[in-house]
Amino acid sequence: MGTSVQVTPLSGAYGEGPLCYLLAVDGFRFLLDCGWTDLCDTSQLQPLAKVAPTIDAVLLSHPDMMHLGALPYAMKHLGLSAPVYATEPVFRLGLLTMYDHFLSRWQVSDFDLFTLDDVDAAFQNVVRLKYSQNYLLNDKGEGIVIAPHVAGHLLGGTVWKITKDGEDVVYAVDFNHRKEMHLNGTVLGSFVRPAVLITDAYNTLNNQGYRKKQDQDFIDSLVKVLASGGSVLLPVDTAGRVLELLLILDKYWGDRRLEYPIYFLTNVSTSTIDYVKSFLEWMGDQIAKSFESSRANAFLLKKVTLIINKEELEKLGDTPKVVLASMASLEVGFSHDIFVEMANEARNLVLFPEKGQFGTLARMLQVDPPPKAVKVTMSKRIPLVGDELKAYEEEQERIKKEEAIKASLIKEEELKASHGSNAKASDSMVIDASSSRKSAKAGSHFGGNNDILIDGFVPPSTSVAPMFPFFENTAEWDDFGEVISPDDYTMKQEEMDSTQMLGPGDGLDGKIDDGSARLLLDSTPSKVISNEMTVQVKCSLVYMDFEGRSDGRSVKSVIAHVAPLKLVLVHGSAEATEHLKMHCAKNLDSHVYAPQIEETIDVTSDLCAYKVQLSEKLMSNIICKKLGEHEIAWVDAEVGKEDGKLVLLPPSSTPPPHKPVLVGDLKLSDFKQFLENKGWQVEFSGGALRCGEHITVRKIGDSQKGSTGSQQIVIEAPLCEDYYKIREHLYSQFYLL
Repeated sequence: MGTSVQVTPLSGAYGEGPLCYLLAVDGFRFLLDCGWTDLCDTSQLQPLAKVAPTIDAVLLSHPDMMHLGALPYAMKHLGLSAPVYATEPVFRLGLLTMYDHFLSRWQVSDFDLFTLDDVDAAFQNVVRLKYSQNYLLNDKGEGIVIAPHVAGHLLGGTVWKITKDGEDVVYAVDFNHRKEMHLNGTVLGSFVRPAVLITDAYNTLNNQGYRKKQDQDFIDSLVKVLASGGSVLLPVDTAGRVLELLLILDKYWGDRRLEYPIYFLTNVSTSTIDYVKSFLEWMGDQIAKSFESSRANAFLLKKVTLIINKEELEKLGDTPKVVLASMASLEVGFSHDIFVEMANEARNLVLFPEKGQFGTLARMLQVDPPPKAVKVTMSKRIPLVGDELKAYEEEQERIKKEEAIKASLIKEEELKASHGSNAKASDSMVIDASSSRKSAKAGSHFGGNNDILIDGFVPPSTSVAPMFPFFENTAEWDDFGEVISPDDYTMKQEEMDSTQMLGPGDGLDGKIDDGSARLLLDSTPSKVISNEMTVQVKCSLVYMDFEGRSDGRSVKSVIAHVAPLKLVLVHGSAEATEHLKMHCAKNLDSHVYAPQIEETIDVTSDLCAYKVQLSEKLMSNIICKKLGEHEIAWVDAEVGKEDGKLVLLPPSSTPPPHKPVLVGDLKLSDFKQFLENKGWQVEFSGGALRCGEHITVRKIGDSQKGSTGSQQIVIEAPLCEDYYKIREHLYSQFYLL
């Protein structure tokens, strides 16, 4: 059998829940994403809790809550301790996302599912990789290679390719084939015939229009509201799709010379943009070229103001403005409070750039028709005063006294244990009488003050009485001073890796903005007060798709082009999942699976794979031809065994001649340029290459099977001298074996 592969959805199957999947490759267990919703419902993580301690590696694909939100909780409470792999932007922006989420929760509740220290601990395990970097796993994962590739959708978004014994397992969720203002499209279409493709059905039933028209409609909607004296709220994520929206607004505001203020409001807004400015190499080609030519950084936003609290907004009063605030779900955060303030005014607009998470306030407001009133809970943290403050201080004092008593009891027990070991050691030692008398006198004189003698250090178990430690300096010296070993001053590789993992500015001050840090580090006793209220929804509610995912038509086209041997569908409504499953089963030559949550499916390859070695005798007779960075050759051999291993040996008899094999991939556009350089009159006509008056070169393939189907190159021409010349030029584009 081939490489053993099993897939088990832990969340996000036949539904739009957070993404989390278990992938086992020859017994090595990958956790593909570790998502959570803004509701932070621990019951969603029960399937993960059953397998978390057995996970060997975690692969993160995008820096948002739906893909990595449960990582700190899982590492603190569920026993997840595996190394985590991600790109640099996913690491940095995912960290800021978790900080923003915690701060938003902490300001309105006694949030205790995880702390900022837990977030730090979780992200310290992240190994950061570059796009297309092959990373070879060790120990239990020996022979497995993982590599991140461009996914689009979010900055640093990843399509993961996992390779074992020549078979590829591709994990591609929430990808986008379209090129956007700050991102390139996915490279998923360049993969050919992987053994397994795991992808989502989230957008299968949606079809998108032209991007320019969508951007234009978006700006027109905002300007119409602003011109009538209203304000606009865009509930956004912390550091994901909001980046595209910021660039669109900054560009159109500059082009139209609009003066309405735009605010980006999260707990980590300035830190987010500071990090994003340094990630230009991870963005689209246009941004990179612009920076190389003019040193213009696209995220030096001229029309957008970054703020980390609502004080700036409150100063403006009812002035028309655009506010992009987290969280997108409207459950907590600045967007929740601003929505409550703006909902009563009919002139205002709440524009949702993405579909709300199931069960959240945003999703409730996106139904058609929207509700006329909603119940919300308004909470805030206030300092303790009066009797509450006095009671709190008394409770803290009582706790301190209890801890001090416990500490003193533990210390006394340690002292008794150390005295007992000293007494036993002295019984077996032979000492003279004078020493015994001196020790007895010392013991009686200081009997009540033993703590003074031994406080601060632990006496050796072999000592008769407490001793100060003494270390003899045995270092060697020469004419230049003390002889040292250079190895003592060389940083070990593990230490270097951990240092790189933390990176500069990874302390608290480097991760969140000053205002948020002051709020968090404020030790003033406080409490959370809450009150439920009913909000009349009079403002306009609009949803526009700025999620940055491929639509249904494009998803089907990409899957057909990749043509996997086995296809696993996850993350999408039951209707969308069944629709894509039926379409692929009908139109693709692939096995299609759509497992339920906690249902394990075996997608092991039907092919048999063996490892063989090329014997030296065989290699000495092979003539290789260079093909790019590789060398190729035709080999006739027999399989044999040497030292218990399979080897390829020279054939025992003369092999029959084989048909010539042409190796290469011809592009008609390149062939056209080649012929023009040779002096031929060449032009494209009806998808074929017209050479001179009578010769046509066309490429014929099976479009149903994409690039994996059989392809032929046909020369249509009368038998003449030009025909043979064109054929010779055509053969020169290939390697003949």
